[in-house]
Amino acid sequence: MKHNPAFLALVESILPKITEVTVEQYQSMTDWNLLDVREDSEWLQGHLPNAQHLGRGIIERDIETRFPDKQSPLVLYCGGGYRSALAANNLQVMGYSKVVSLAGGYKAWLERQLPIEHD
Repeated sequence: MKHNPAFLALVESILPKITEVTVEQYQSMTDWNLLDVREDSEWLQGHLPNAQHLGRGIIERDIETRFPDKQSPLVLYCGGGYRSALAANNLQVMGYSKVVSLAGGYKAWLERQLPIEHD
């Protein structure tokens, strides 16, 4: 997907404020909660194994209900890593201290031909 310049500039401005992990780094992480922040329609087309869905449009509203402990380790992903980066930044602003974004997101996962799940 081609992104607009202002959106890309916004993402670039917050990248220094968050931590990104590669697919390979994520695969070696244990005890982290994996959150898919994509739209409902994207989730239904397939998602990473063991992921929970909490879309970008509602994550800030519902995160405290799902994860009341702000020390909960959270890995966020989206289609390409941009929306998850923005969501990771917002969660950090809300007080979550163990939040990372999956660099390249779902696309990077698929490029490595790793398994996906369907509901």
